[in-house]
Amino acid sequence: MQVEVLNGVNLNELGRRDSAVYGGLTISELETRIYEWANELGLRARCRQTNHEGQYVEWCHEALDWAEGIVANPAAWTHYSYAIRDALELFTVPVVEVHLSNVDEREEWRRYSVISDLAAKRIVGKGADGYREALLFLAQRR
Repeated sequence: MQVEVLNGVNLNELGRRDSAVYGGLTISELETRIYEWANELGLRARCRQTNHEGQYVEWCHEALDWAEGIVANPAAWTHYSYAIRDALELFTVPVVEVHLSNVDEREEWRRYSVISDLAAKRIVGKGADGYREALLFLAQRR
């Protein structure tokens, strides 16, 4: 199973952001773990991160042709980007929404997700382990 892992805005600054909220891993360290977990589960993952909304949408469009599962963390775009929502809505494969922090217990504006109704599963507040849970969920759906 081929899985596209899409990380959004400001996640390239992991390791610099508040570790109490986002954990202490850098984006590179997070991606290394994701690749290791995917390999253990017999999955092939590709990780991507961007600070450009249009690029995130383009990557969704590209993944339509090959991905058999999507792990999506649009970060702040989760709360308002209907462009990303429309791009994720095109998938007929499972989409798992992941957030490092527990967005449901943070500021009021972070509690709303424009993509939650598209997600086969939503994982919040489990740090890097949320990505492992997402991969495991997809592996079990093969």
